[in-house]
Amino acid sequence: MATQSMALPRARRRVRQRDIVPYLFILPNLLLFMVFVFGPMLFSFGMSFTRWDGLGTPEPNGVRNYLNLLRDDLFMTSVRNTVVYSLGTVLPLLAFSLGLALVLDSPLRGRTFFRAMIYLPVVISWVAGALVWRLMFIHPDGIINSFLTDFGLPAQLWTSDPVLALPAIVFMSLWKNLGFYTVIFLAGLQTIPITVYEAGKIDGANRWQLFWSITLPLLRPTTLFALVIGIIGSFEVFVPVYLMTNGGPGYSSMVMVMAIYRAAFQQYQMGYASAMAVILFLAIFAISWLQFKFFGREVEY
Repeated sequence: MATQSMALPRARRRVRQRDIVPYLFILPNLLLFMVFVFGPMLFSFGMSFTRWDGLGTPEPNGVRNYLNLLRDDLFMTSVRNTVVYSLGTVLPLLAFSLGLALVLDSPLRGRTFFRAMIYLPVVISWVAGALVWRLMFIHPDGIINSFLTDFGLPAQLWTSDPVLALPAIVFMSLWKNLGFYTVIFLAGLQTIPITVYEAGKIDGANRWQLFWSITLPLLRPTTLFALVIGIIGSFEVFVPVYLMTNGGPGYSSMVMVMAIYRAAFQQYQMGYASAMAVILFLAIFAISWLQFKFFGREVEY
């Protein structure tokens, strides 16, 4: 009896250690998340109800910052431009990267080389990429205008044209991100069991039917992942906008993060910028929740 009574506490201690050890492994990351992500989020949420220039004492301002945002034409323009940028980048990226992944997943000669070339822009920093594309868009001696004039087409102002500034940034973002999403879809394609395709071929399915009935449904988790991170990334775009157009000409390429930066670090309206940041967070949270709600069904095969 004494042996059994001593064995029970030892077993309980082993169980407790087994339960605690996994949490010890994630503790450093959890602490970093609390200090550098969750803490600043709470601080920003609190500051959104104040009037603060970043140096003095914050003054309580109630919900006035949020009410002023509804009447702020610049903020509304930035919201519209962010949505346009998101639609212009995410959907084409998903379509083009899926097509490229299908090509690069086939027995193509030299596909390792092509995979490396397509992924190359991903390893280039956003700053370097944006500066290079800014030089390429320069009027009239940029490489893109030189290409147009060689074919008898008129040179364009690109980043100086209110109509073309945002599309120029969209085009640069497509070039930068295409390799990343292609790799994601390549990984998704390689998780689909070959036996499923063989069963479809035995049933007489052609290539289009295999793609429509097998590839697309079984790529749903991959597509959902790419869609969610694509939307989040597009709503947080800042570097190419700042370096290529600085939100101009006028406010034609002003996006939400650029508007937050302008209010916080150029106009020193930290409370107002915090209210913008809260709205941006709520928009990303709502869109991500809707994506998981409508596209997050599990796939079984």
